[in-house]
Amino acid sequence: MSRGSFATICSEQQPLAACSSSQKPGGLRGQARMTIQTRQAQRLVHGRSRRQEPHKAEIIGLTRFATLMRGIWNAASRDDPWADWLLLQTHEAVQENRQGLEALREQMDQALQSMPAVEIELAESLRPIQLPLSFTSPYGYMGAYLIAEFDQYARAVLTARHVGLLNRDDSERRLYEGGRLVRGVFHIPQGWRYRAVKRPDLEQPTPAAQQMIEEWGEPPRAIIEGTLRAEVAPAIQADQAAADNDVT
Repeated sequence: MSRGSFATICSEQQPLAACSSSQKPGGLRGQARMTIQTRQAQRLVHGRSRRQEPHKAEIIGLTRFATLMRGIWNAASRDDPWADWLLLQTHEAVQENRQGLEALREQMDQALQSMPAVEIELAESLRPIQLPLSFTSPYGYMGAYLIAEFDQYARAVLTARHVGLLNRDDSERRLYEGGRLVRGVFHIPQGWRYRAVKRPDLEQPTPAAQQMIEEWGEPPRAIIEGTLRAEVAPAIQADQAAADNDVT
């Protein structure tokens, strides 16, 4: 055993409670990476800001989406009903649009397998890129899953175009249709601003709660009562100190 590995040695003579209570394991850390093979998927990571192209509408990419969802996740843990509502809408949209991408991908798989006696392999990038993923809310990773599935779909579309199963216009339409499913999720939190409101603020609406009602509408009663929440949602805590074993 290396020197300093344990402050207390656990043995038959040392009660387990005594030898473990003086120390606690530190927070967990993990690593994740996403491989991207198409430029179409890469554009969904970065999006488009007004600063880059002032005369075009902003497109929320993965990085901006993850930042917005981090704030919403934290607000939901502070008993903000609008944040809980947005988490629910986002979670439902992720599930629905992933199914949509899967259906589109199945259509392309059938097209690629439709030629008798011809086996067509999915095109692969000569230089795929790997992006490290490090998000503080699960929704950042959910956004990455959407892009990864779109990337697979885009490879199938571009393969079909290359072998003559799709013309250029049809392939561009299909790529736009798939990208729209990803962007539809990423744009849900657009415009979010934390107002420090809590569920009790809706009983006799405070000025901040009234402003949220005007901007976002009043949440459904089940959201306000806390009986309806997203399947993936933080615990509502009065104290925002992170749990010792939280993954960050």
